[in-house]
Amino acid sequence: MKMVMIIVDEAKREELEVFLDRSGLEGYTEVSHAAGLGTSGLRLGSSAFPKTSAVVFSVLTEEALANLNAGVDQFCANCGEELRMVAWDVDVLR
Repeated sequence: MKMVMIIVDEAKREELEVFLDRSGLEGYTEVSHAAGLGTSGLRLGSSAFPKTSAVVFSVLTEEALANLNAGVDQFCANCGEELRMVAWDVDVLR
């Protein structure tokens, strides 16, 4: 199994949710209004740095992750937003 983490601009969160649903994702956990520093700069939700990100986690089979990954470029082209997606191996204990 794989754990996937997707980071996207908070303003594109709803578009990401639609994409995930259409990709057949069975479930996920979302953390809204995430603050931090990355390649896009500071995202602190403040008046000086008003943007924030949404972070989505899901546990998938390798096949489901491959299907999701296959659609990411089209999602980015459609919404005009580049997202970050990383995955790592996990053991599901329960």
